[in-house]
Amino acid sequence: MLAGCTPWPPEFAARYRAAGYWTGETMDAFLRDRARRFAERTAVVGGTQRWTYADLDARADRAAAGLARLGVAPGDRVVVQLPNVPEVFEVVFGLFRLGALPVYALPAHRRSEVAHLCAATDAAALVVAGVHAGFDYRELAAQVRAETGGPARVVVAGGTGDDGDSGDTVDSGAPAERDGFTSLAQVRRLGEGQAPPATAADPADVAFLQLSGGTTGLPKLIPRTHDDYLYSVRASAEICGLTPDTVYLSALPIVHNFPMSSPGFLGVFHAGGTVVLAPDPSPATCLGLIEAHRVTDAAVVPPVALLWLDAVAGGAHADRDLSSLRVLQVGGAKFGAEAARRVPAVLGCALQQVFGMAEGLVNYTRPEDPDETVFTTQGRPISADDEIRVVGPDGAEVPEGEAGELLTRGPYTIRGYYNAPEHNALAFTPDGFYRTGDLVRRTPTGHLVVEGRAKDQINRGGEKVAPEEVENHLLAHPGVHDAAVVAVPDPYLGERACAYVVPRGTPPGRGELLAFLRGRGLAAYKIPDRVEFVAAFPATGVGKTSRRDLREALRAAHARPAPAPGGAGG
Repeated sequence: MLAGCTPWPPEFAARYRAAGYWTGETMDAFLRDRARRFAERTAVVGGTQRWTYADLDARADRAAAGLARLGVAPGDRVVVQLPNVPEVFEVVFGLFRLGALPVYALPAHRRSEVAHLCAATDAAALVVAGVHAGFDYRELAAQVRAETGGPARVVVAGGTGDDGDSGDTVDSGAPAERDGFTSLAQVRRLGEGQAPPATAADPADVAFLQLSGGTTGLPKLIPRTHDDYLYSVRASAEICGLTPDTVYLSALPIVHNFPMSSPGFLGVFHAGGTVVLAPDPSPATCLGLIEAHRVTDAAVVPPVALLWLDAVAGGAHADRDLSSLRVLQVGGAKFGAEAARRVPAVLGCALQQVFGMAEGLVNYTRPEDPDETVFTTQGRPISADDEIRVVGPDGAEVPEGEAGELLTRGPYTIRGYYNAPEHNALAFTPDGFYRTGDLVRRTPTGHLVVEGRAKDQINRGGEKVAPEEVENHLLAHPGVHDAAVVAVPDPYLGERACAYVVPRGTPPGRGELLAFLRGRGLAAYKIPDRVEFVAAFPATGVGKTSRRDLREALRAAHARPAPAPGGAGG
């Protein structure tokens, strides 16, 4: 296994192989097999580009051969920072074919994060998008190289410029070769007519490095093996009912764990379906793509789901033909029950809740689940060998139905972060359970109800307040588009609760909102002490609400004089 990674103990690895979870398939063999089985079916649609499985396989061959001639070798780490364009698949599968390891960076990452990833992995190359959405990634790459002294190679992938493709979402602008910068077009030319290097990856070894999904600090690196990740892909595709007729809209950054494997583009490729890439998650873009490409499945985070719901219910996109949409997956963060109930009524499709983490464990509501289970829980684990503990502050398991921190281990949950021994000692128990930091309740059916993050829980004078519970009640108010409840430091109670509210239209009065919460039977200590109306929430790189930035905003606000009594934020 890659140095700096923690393998599964031999007895667990043997059990997972015997159970048929780990089959010995590698990421490269995965594409080879699907290209053989589904050769002429459409694999990818992005902009004006449309690639079959055979096209993608041939492009991976050229990319692997070209990257090898640039000096990228088996085992090298390559940071990949590309938006939702077809080239991301060409590059990533080319790296798998070469035996190199992609290190995934989000398009929203900037110099600090990308420099950290390049330095932490000793990256041999960086792949960026040229100019995209008004941002020059070539300049970012130059800054990273100046700061870290590497990587030696930067590949600029684009849909226009000198790449010769017909897409129009990315401008490469890179010359064929200059100061270590090479265009993807030149990589293709280097690989044209060349056989890719013969490599034989170990399916038990690391296939790529994924990023932790936390919203604080620099991302930790998650080593995922061929065996463990492809098991989760196959199981997810089966649970989600994917077939060759599936048309999956990727509205989130494609290299994030959720749209990669839950079931994501890999699950769609496993089934022989089609992935449609959305350049952004806006209702105007995505609802139009659903209509134009007869999309059957889509996956979003809760803030995006709320935007889509309001765009249709409010009339702006009420005329869109969304009849092809079979299911909307919502994951990445808890989707409150009040919002969840709106999906079938407004979008005319089924809802599937997804709760998981890049470190491993993934939970789904199932098509056969009762509606109330789908609306009020975040699903149950993929595997019979997903081991779950729900523990209190003392580390002892709490009774069923009580909230506690979720701990897990299983056939696709890592045993340690990459090169992070000190953090691993805190994040994993001595017997290999991952401490997720999520507060959950387990129902008698084995479904999990997410109560929030342990560190986000508000301690108001000894009374514990789960932000998600209050947010769900706020979302039931017709004048509330979205809500986030965070802690405010208080000299008497320790913490008080502040509700940030994005209104739908004219903001409701503070008194009206608080009376609404009391009318729903919410305990007095859970009623927010402060209400702030804002136009939008700060978001992470995948569109989830960033509570870290909300807390920072509160600290800044409390450093200023308090507003006069009677203000909207009182």
